[in-house]
Amino acid sequence: MGNSASQDMPPPVTVAAQARHTATLIFLHGLGDTGHGWADCFRSMKLQHIKCVCPNAPINSVTLNAGMKMPSWFDIIGLGPDSPEDEEGIKASSEILRKLIEEEEKAGIPANRIVIGGFSQGGSVALHQALSTDKKLAGILAFSTWLPMHRKLDQVKKSNNIKDMAIFQAHGTEDPLVPFQWGEITSKVLASMCDNYSFHKYPMAHTSCPEELADAKKFLETILS
Repeated sequence: MGNSASQDMPPPVTVAAQARHTATLIFLHGLGDTGHGWADCFRSMKLQHIKCVCPNAPINSVTLNAGMKMPSWFDIIGLGPDSPEDEEGIKASSEILRKLIEEEEKAGIPANRIVIGGFSQGGSVALHQALSTDKKLAGILAFSTWLPMHRKLDQVKKSNNIKDMAIFQAHGTEDPLVPFQWGEITSKVLASMCDNYSFHKYPMAHTSCPEELADAKKFLETILS
């Protein structure tokens, strides 16, 4: 049984645009984290027209961590590329992300002015949503992450909308948790699907760095200018 992402969740952490709000970034944190740290990162960017929404994952048991309960978008069963995946949890959290996108649309922000993304586990949810959505989103920020349900890609990919999304993928070359090789394998798959794709590598572990954030800011300002 996969994790239930329908539990009561804390409200997302929101960073208001510096000027008139015309675009939105929805960014999902990694395992065991909250939206607050990433909200601080995006707040420091002082994005002019872009509001940032950093949701908090529900608290769930994580098999890899001996069943310990922590903020988690889905269960992690193993770290190997052939480990079983919590497909139910991935889909449930992808649905949470879809609803957040719809909330922005209802507030007047069109899909082509919305970027989704995430770090590690959160990035996997964003990639799953990007592959399965019927919306033409502006782009994706994928930090230190991997492509989930890769063995069922034909079933996951419901449309060709990802072809027109701009994708910024970044990964640390010294990452001990999500190996750089996973990032490279994911990059080859994404590059084959997307016309506006870039892969960035940085000499870091499973974290972020000022250079990555500066490059991500340029990416956001370029596609959401």
